[in-house]
Amino acid sequence: MKALADRDVCIQAGNCVMAADAVFDQDDDGIVVVLVDEIPEDELDRAREAVKLCPSQALRLSD
Repeated sequence: MKALADRDVCIQAGNCVMAADAVFDQDDDGIVVVLVDEIPEDELDRAREAVKLCPSQALRLSD
């Protein structure tokens, strides 16, 4: 599974990093950055939670 982020929609809330810091980070401007090409199996639940918590709906998961 892959994490996808729409950096143009990101509002720099940081919820993604708090929920799944092994998958998401923020750049110097606070915009989301996806850290991994494939989400490790043990991080999937955290990544799903990050998608749910994103206030701007900038995140999604894809097979």
